[in-house]
Amino acid sequence: MDILRLMCDQIRHRGPDDDGYHVDDGCGIGMRRLSIIDLNTGHQPMSNEDGSVWVVCNGEIYNFRELRNDLEARGHRFTTQSDTETLVHLYEDAGADAVSRLRGMFAFALWDAKRRRLLLARDRFGKKPLYYAVLPSGLYFASELKCLRAAGVPLELDPEALRLYFQFNYVPDPYSPFQAIRKLMPGTWLEYGADGSCRQQRYWRLPPPAEKAAPGMSEEDAAKRLRGQFDEAVRIRMVADVPLGAFLSGGIDSSLVVASMALQSSEPVKTFSIGFEEAEYNELEFASLVAKRYGTEHHQIIVRPDSVDLATRLACDFDEPFADSSAIPTFIVSEFARRHVKVALSGDGGDELFAGYDSFRAIEKLRWWDSVPRVMRRFLAFVADRLPYSAYGKNYLRMASRPSALERYFENNYSPYYLRRRLLKPEWMPPADLAYLTHTFPDCLLSSGADVLTQAMYFEATANLTGDMLVKVDRMSMANSLEVRCPLLDQNLAELASAIPHGWKLQNGAGKRILLRALGDRLPPEVLRRRKMGFGVPLAPWFRGSLRGFLREHVTSSQFLNRGIVSPEFVRQLLEEHDSGRRDNHHWLWSLLMLELWFRNFRQTA
Repeated sequence: MDILRLMCDQIRHRGPDDDGYHVDDGCGIGMRRLSIIDLNTGHQPMSNEDGSVWVVCNGEIYNFRELRNDLEARGHRFTTQSDTETLVHLYEDAGADAVSRLRGMFAFALWDAKRRRLLLARDRFGKKPLYYAVLPSGLYFASELKCLRAAGVPLELDPEALRLYFQFNYVPDPYSPFQAIRKLMPGTWLEYGADGSCRQQRYWRLPPPAEKAAPGMSEEDAAKRLRGQFDEAVRIRMVADVPLGAFLSGGIDSSLVVASMALQSSEPVKTFSIGFEEAEYNELEFASLVAKRYGTEHHQIIVRPDSVDLATRLACDFDEPFADSSAIPTFIVSEFARRHVKVALSGDGGDELFAGYDSFRAIEKLRWWDSVPRVMRRFLAFVADRLPYSAYGKNYLRMASRPSALERYFENNYSPYYLRRRLLKPEWMPPADLAYLTHTFPDCLLSSGADVLTQAMYFEATANLTGDMLVKVDRMSMANSLEVRCPLLDQNLAELASAIPHGWKLQNGAGKRILLRALGDRLPPEVLRRRKMGFGVPLAPWFRGSLRGFLREHVTSSQFLNRGIVSPEFVRQLLEEHDSGRRDNHHWLWSLLMLELWFRNFRQTA
């Protein structure tokens, strides 16, 4: 029990309202609760009628009322109004197959005392985290790595995970920074027996994006279905017994979520926006237009955060190397919203499912290089390899020389190979070919016969979304004890989006066409016409100003350079180039800084 409490104490921020524990012969489960539904009787762990099945669940089951009605009709007795209680009764009827009937975001652990088996399950997109370690002494699991550290799980570093970090700026599923610890894949359950047996099964996969429309499907019909499905996905995520609101960036996705909420709510929607002094990062003008149109209770601030303190905090909150700098505004808007609400809806998922990223629009140019003879592309690779690092066009030539359009996509949108080769010591370089990526992401890359746009969209929706975007949203919101719900990642809406062909999403160089055809009449014209902006922060000027000393103190320290991962000379070159303004290297510098901050936090807490 002492270890169980110690593990749960590490994540009090995820559940400041309540804690609970259940210890049985050979099993102990614990929970920190953020009370959202059934505030009075929703205490966890929860059990079935005879106490033979116990569960702890992080997240929400949105279809719990329909499930409950069906279960009660079959004789099950409920003692709470909580969505979590449906899990134990559903398991009694269907075992592990019960997971496929759930609609929500969740990670749960269920103990079956009669069969002496523990069932772990994670939601379809991996919105909620679930780490586990299978050791000779048994199975350990938790929502965050710091819990497993507290339990004494071995913390030997996994070099492969760190190699992948340098390529993607995060550690993708199922890897963790530690060899003994893995992440349960999205849409998967794991069953562990008291005899040490362990098996996993995938219960859901996102269907590959359709390249052509199904027989009988028209664009008009797809737009009509999309409109109804979108509103339903928003509606079921508005169920809460606590104050609820929405993030409003001023972009298309969050604006559509707010519009749908307002149209389905009898009270003004609470909306939250942040801006920066630097105009190119400030979207408050567009957020205000949406807020005014729908009469929301709008809250907005312009911030210039203490970037030094925040960078240090992020390394602790993520618990693993993570270098998506949009975590900064995500943390700030979560902290801001938590002053007023306990639940917020967001627009995450729209770019991945409806071809909103600029990288998708650039794929036609990547395809063009397929028409260039291979001998010419090999010559371009030869030239690129021999050009000095400082030469302009080196990266472009390297990208153009890749054997396939998909490899060009990765070279163009993730860390370039030639730059990693200059920065990293040879033993930290992952292979630069598609075979390596296919082996690393077997569930996220399709067969070679798929179109490159299909491949890219599927990777972004199944690997990058889970490993980057959803990790960012979960850690930054839960660090502030705020629950964030993502209507665009509703399973029914996502499956419909996957059935809509590319040509209806991406038209005349613009993405999200079918989404705007279905719902665009709800947005102000200025929002529809605006250019796309990422949810970013002005790191480039910060690294020449308020963060300059802090950055250099960490990435040029003997402690960091002596780890034997990076080239000290090239790190200094990156810094000098950035200081002079010759190149904007903030992306790489942030990646190095967050890695070193993680190392220091890891050493201090290990």
